[in-house]
Amino acid sequence: MTEVAQTYIGNIQDSSDLAELITIETCLAVSLRESDRHKGRIHAHTNSGIAVGIIKSRDRALRSGDIFKTDSDQLLLIHVQEQELLVLDLLTIDSSVAYTKLVYLGHILGNHHYPITMQENKIYVQLITDKLILEKLINQLNIPGLQINYQRQSDNQELAFLHHSH
Repeated sequence: MTEVAQTYIGNIQDSSDLAELITIETCLAVSLRESDRHKGRIHAHTNSGIAVGIIKSRDRALRSGDIFKTDSDQLLLIHVQEQELLVLDLLTIDSSVAYTKLVYLGHILGNHHYPITMQENKIYVQLITDKLILEKLINQLNIPGLQINYQRQSDNQELAFLHHSH
């Protein structure tokens, strides 16, 4: 039988009372992918193997520490897994690089539907495929000086990704 959780209680990071309640009461815990945060309906399994359905507004993104109450009055603790981002450093690019190569880089990322954002002369790319595939696409452009790095991002870091669609 699937536990249904649709009553949002709060977040343990925002409420010390709620954080204490979680340590006192036994609760269900579920680990979700970053891509699940914005969904309105999520089917997952708790860390103990219980099937759970989470129903929420799409307007509200889940955060680690969110607490829901299930229809059977159990508490459900949400944990959002960190994600790995590919980071392109634009400051290291050779000054002789033609701007058309950078435009083409943007075209490739958009055409392959990679969610991206830019901050402080860096392009952050969410990995929706194997990172070696994306590295190969970028390296084929032969942009001198372009450095590819990786960074872990938790759900409480503020990066607003742009999504491309047709």
